Amino acid sequence: MFRRRTALSFTAAAVLAATPLLTSCGTPHAGAAAVVGGQRITVTAVQAKVDAVRAAQEKSPQAAQLIQASSDLQRNTVHSLVQARVVDQAAKNAGVSVTPREVQQARAAAEKQAGGRANLEAQVLQTYAMVPADIDESIRTDLTMQKVAKYYGADLQTAAGQAVVVKVLQQTSDKLGVDVNPRYGTWNTKKLTLDAATDPWLKTVTTA
Repeated sequence: MFRRRTALSFTAAAVLAATPLLTSCGTPHAGAAAVVGGQRITVTAVQAKVDAVRAAQEKSPQAAQLIQASSDLQRNTVHSLVQARVVDQAAKNAGVSVTPREVQQARAAAEKQAGGRANLEAQVLQTYAMVPADIDESIRTDLTMQKVAKYYGADLQTAAGQAVVVKVLQQTSDKLGVDVNPRYGTWNTKKLTLDAATDPWLKTVTTA
């Protein structure tokens, strides 16, 4: 099972990476990066997250390397936001939830293992292009996935358990319906990735 080097051991990460959470259902609503279950993830919200990460990276001595390593930041941001909503819906369906106290306890444990808050924040920025303001939400999503898995009797430490949760997320995303704005890419059901955006409306012009 995938584990964060920073001790943010988001045990759901391997499951999420293997789940086609984005199912193209047509043209997204105007101004939306994606629409999940009729609820918009706005372009503005995505850009705000991207800008926050870039601002933090630019303050780092390794700014150039960090920015280059996260060249797909916009697409990855949309992907993670959609995943979080699908996980939340799966939790609602299962009747489970995560309390703020549980998030605080997990955050404290992560900071302790990382050697302090500053170290944790630096590590997640470097490794996962994540700013401090998003750490708690990522922890919440992970804890939520763990509770969903427990509800279905699935052990996320095993392939069989992961397969159970993958199926749950597939069914959840299918029922929700997800539209993704083409500017952020196309969902590839074979590779289970949000592939790079293309611009088919732009024609190559050649001259004699």
